[in-house]
Amino acid sequence: MNLAGPDLIVILLIILVLFGAKKLPELAKGMGQAVREFQKAKDEFSDELNKAGKTEEKTVQPAQANVPRIKFRRVPRVILSS
Repeated sequence: MNLAGPDLIVILLIILVLFGAKKLPELAKGMGQAVREFQKAKDEFSDELNKAGKTEEKTVQPAQANVPRIKFRRVPRVILSS
């Protein structure tokens, strides 16, 4: 959505009529605080994801190549006849 000059002016005039000149600074302040809180939460979430990914990479270790082999004995088969 692209808001150019005339569209933006019309929207701002409608907001001015609806809320009045006294409420506009309070609305702008509230919107600014909301945007800052959203950015802060987004950054914290990204940091947590990055931190979790980095710690997970460090804990993963490659498998050992020198795994001892288990030798099995052959057990003779017993055929039971009834």
